[in-house]
Amino acid sequence: MDTLHTLLNHRTIRNYLPDPVPSAVLDDILNAASRASTTGNMQVYSIIVTRDPALKEALYPLHFRQEMVRQAPLLLTFCADFNRFNQWCLQRQAEPGYGNFLSFFTASIDALLASQNAAVAAEAHGLGICYLGTTTYMAAEIASTLNCPAGVVPVTTLVVGYPAGDPGLTDRLPLEAVVHQETYRDYTPEDIDRLYAARESLPLTLKLLEENQLDTLAQVFTQKRYTRRDNEAFSKKLMDFIQRQGFGISDI
Repeated sequence: MDTLHTLLNHRTIRNYLPDPVPSAVLDDILNAASRASTTGNMQVYSIIVTRDPALKEALYPLHFRQEMVRQAPLLLTFCADFNRFNQWCLQRQAEPGYGNFLSFFTASIDALLASQNAAVAAEAHGLGICYLGTTTYMAAEIASTLNCPAGVVPVTTLVVGYPAGDPGLTDRLPLEAVVHQETYRDYTPEDIDRLYAARESLPLTLKLLEENQLDTLAQVFTQKRYTRRDNEAFSKKLMDFIQRQGFGISDI
């Protein structure tokens, strides 16, 4: 399967068969991840491979009890990681200066680039994947469970396994909504209406509005899915943990 076909046919898989991922396939996925672009060729990320059922069971409540965490044979936790690079610097008579927000952000970018390479490689092998946003909500607890030392912060997790079923493609906004030619062109109210019209008229949207007894899809996001209160609470929790891991957020 060619790469473009793989990318254009991405599906979020939430139900998995118990079949294990062959070691050779996993090696391909991890090698693809390691070939991702990286800042200064530092590769300031780590990938934690979890297959052990007991460890997945420990991670299950930290990922908000999503059954695919138990169900899928493989979890890949991608971490921003300056621990390894700092140790290398110190062992080579070089003083590292990476206890700051920019370094955390750099390492997070590296980790996310590697994760997307891994996702594409997995799908090219006929596997399904799902990104878990719960990783940033529960970074401290996941780090503790996975024995992450200072300098290491989990930033995303990929669930990987063979799909149990073939869900349809998730809708996407038209390219006009996300692509700007030459410079950023801000949106008029008419643009917003046009760009979101198809999504707002989907049967799934109408079902969500009925279930939540709300008037608009935007209200589903702001009042149910990603509320201000939750966002602010999880933001503080994550920032406190990043600080404890040695990245000087409070120095900004």
